[in-house]
Amino acid sequence: MITLEMIRAAARELEGVAQRTPMEYSRALSQVAGVPVHLKCENLQRGGSFKIRGAYTRMSRLSAAQKAAGVIAASAGNHAQGVALAARMLGISATVYMPVDAALPKVAATAGYGAEIRRAGSSVDEALVEARAEAERTGKVVVHPFDHPDIVTGQASIALEIAEQTPEVATVLVPTGGGGLLAGVGAGLRTVLGRPVEVVGVQAEGAAAYPASLSAGSPIPLEAMHTMADGIAVATPGQVPLEIVQDSVARVETVTEEEISRALLMLTERAKLVVEPSGAAGIAALMHRPGAYAGPVVAILSGGNIDPLVLMRVLRHGMVAAGRYLQVQVRVKDTPGNLARLLAHLADLDANVLNVGHVRTAADLAVDEVDIAVECETNGAEHCDSVLRALAGEDHYRVLWGSMEAPTA
Repeated sequence: MITLEMIRAAARELEGVAQRTPMEYSRALSQVAGVPVHLKCENLQRGGSFKIRGAYTRMSRLSAAQKAAGVIAASAGNHAQGVALAARMLGISATVYMPVDAALPKVAATAGYGAEIRRAGSSVDEALVEARAEAERTGKVVVHPFDHPDIVTGQASIALEIAEQTPEVATVLVPTGGGGLLAGVGAGLRTVLGRPVEVVGVQAEGAAAYPASLSAGSPIPLEAMHTMADGIAVATPGQVPLEIVQDSVARVETVTEEEISRALLMLTERAKLVVEPSGAAGIAALMHRPGAYAGPVVAILSGGNIDPLVLMRVLRHGMVAAGRYLQVQVRVKDTPGNLARLLAHLADLDANVLNVGHVRTAADLAVDEVDIAVECETNGAEHCDSVLRALAGEDHYRVLWGSMEAPTA
């Protein structure tokens, strides 16, 4: 059980350590959802995510002997940074195991806080096996990313802030991996507000361990995972958070990679916020299921630690998912002026040309014909359709194909 006093005690311990992150109203998302939507910006938290809350709470309560022995953790990045930052504040040595493909900015940030980094395995679960093995050899304390009451209680401090910043909240959307944040918010809001609040966990479809585990009543590991949302890519829920989630959370939903990409694009363009894929899971659910949630809605943006290269790729993917790109190939007579005519027509249709290519040698081309491939940026799927219809109605060229796909360069 997580009591109100336990949550308040954790919040007191976190004063001067974790920031009271802002709650931002989003008019754009409110229009999509049909109810007021507020963003709890844990992407602006120290260390770039909510993880400092649980890590510091857990580590500050270690005995003097345990602190002297040091701590060890396993993480894809956010918990790693939370542990490293808390260790520096508390004067504790920290070793962190990270998957071999962990994002380089997260690895660099963790090392920058003073932790010793070790790379192991292809997932958090595999890295955790190595971390536990070293802990048994050395006597270091394992700071689990989610499966400990102190971790959950630390994360529950967010519930206090949500209750104070948006006391009328009806639904909270929580990105979910191992379940520490979901359990903390679920138990915390019920305890703090003393009334029902629909708390919904959101997992990436390719790493959704909670639905089966909730049905079974015990943690059921996934056989495989595949998602860009590394912050919630956890194969096995924790026993501690699972029990709390069963008692205090309405349900757990899933979102696709395309839906996450579109959510990141929306947050970047309209909310002016940099959020990592896992942090955008709640927004992905909101956009995919408009009208499904009672308002006001609070969506927790759980982290903002994203590799700039990944951000570029994901935003491009999001633009594709939103129908913002159009590739079209037309066949024209190979005479002066036809290319200019096509480009002028596209400009009149408000399609922004990104790239143009010519094909003059093909088995089905006449000697006086040329195929022109054009990549355009558009305003959405409806705009793509209208551009294709307009091109198809022209006599000067014949549309061979059109597709809403990403540019090749």
